[in-house]
Amino acid sequence: MFTGIIDDIGTIQRVGDGPAGRELRVHCSYEDLEVGESIALDGVCLTVREHGPGRFTVAAVVTTLGRTHVADWRAGTRVNLERALRAGDLLGGHLVQGHVDDVGTVLAVRTEGDARLVDVRLPRELAELIVPHGSIAIDGVSLTVNEIPAADVVQVSLIEYTLRHTTLGDLAPGRRVHVEADVIGKYVQRLMAPYLATVR
Repeated sequence: MFTGIIDDIGTIQRVGDGPAGRELRVHCSYEDLEVGESIALDGVCLTVREHGPGRFTVAAVVTTLGRTHVADWRAGTRVNLERALRAGDLLGGHLVQGHVDDVGTVLAVRTEGDARLVDVRLPRELAELIVPHGSIAIDGVSLTVNEIPAADVVQVSLIEYTLRHTTLGDLAPGRRVHVEADVIGKYVQRLMAPYLATVR
C-alpha cells in the first residue's frame, strides 16, 4: 500500500529480459532497501530483487507489461518512486495500491495563474470511477480531480511543489501515463453493479 506521495525520482539505468520478466535496474537515492520489499515506480508496484548503494533491480511480468507502459521504458527514463507505507507513517495523499487500472493519454497542458492544468483522456470504463474533487493517482502521484471536462477526460491541477518533486512537470500532449482510480470508488461500483443491472 502507498500514499501517492513521491519520495524520490529514479532513473532507469538498464533494461533487459530475464527469467523473472522485464528486468529494470534503477538509480535512486535510497540506501536502506531490502530484498523483497515493495516499491512503486510511476505507480506500478514491483518487488525489489537486488540492490546496492543508490540502485535496485525489479522485474515486471507479462501481466504488468500488458496493462502499463513499462515496456516502453528505456535507459534514461525518469520514474516517480515511492516505498511502501509503514505502520505509523503519515498518510499525506490517499490510499494507493500500486495496481495500475489503465493507461491514459495527456490531451492538453496549460498554465493558469500559479497552477498547471493537465487534461488526461481515460478509457471510458475507468472514467466512470472518477468524481470531481476525488482522488486519483497519475504516474503514482496522488492528485485531486480538478474538473471533468468530458465524459472520458479528467483534469488535474499541479502545484509548484509537485512539478519540482515528481516527473509530472515533464508532461506534454501525447504522453501516456499510468492511472489508478480511488479504491473506494471501485468497491462502490462493484457493490452497486447488481442493483444497477436491474434498473437499466
